[in-house]
Amino acid sequence: MGPELGEVIVEFVRNGPYVKCSAVHAATGVEVSAIGPAAEPRAVERVAIAKLKRALSQR
Repeated sequence: MGPELGEVIVEFVRNGPYVKCSAVHAATGVEVSAIGPAAEPRAVERVAIAKLKRALSQR
């Protein structure tokens, strides 16, 4: 997840052709999620991590 973030908990939930990826920053409890095609879960995870980085930078 990158050393600058620290510990990040990632969860995937599939719903038909879509997957929801939630990412939680363990130290602060900030949570974000991203939804995308189930065929590309790692791409959806990258989007969620990018959203988490952006959310943390705005704090």
